[in-house]
Amino acid sequence: MKITRQSILSKKISSMDIDVSHEQIALWESGVLIQKAMPNLCEDEREFIMTGITPDEWDAHMCDDEEEEDDGQPSWEQEWEDFGEVYSDEY
Repeated sequence: MKITRQSILSKKISSMDIDVSHEQIALWESGVLIQKAMPNLCEDEREFIMTGITPDEWDAHMCDDEEEEDDGQPSWEQEWEDFGEVYSDEY
């Protein structure tokens, strides 16, 4: 079945041909967990149905292997230092 969704990230409209039935869609829309309603689908297909995010868009927006994004929160090492403790692997 051809499924068309608008991405919650980019607002881009995309379509995917997914092996899903109207009954499975209805089950999911009635509140059944998508992985229970559509166990035959892969994670990428279920994600697309739920959010409109394509695998390429997911990779572009969510996977940054080059560097970790700074979330503004201190690391656990910094937290310990704030309390006067210093963590060391050496015993």
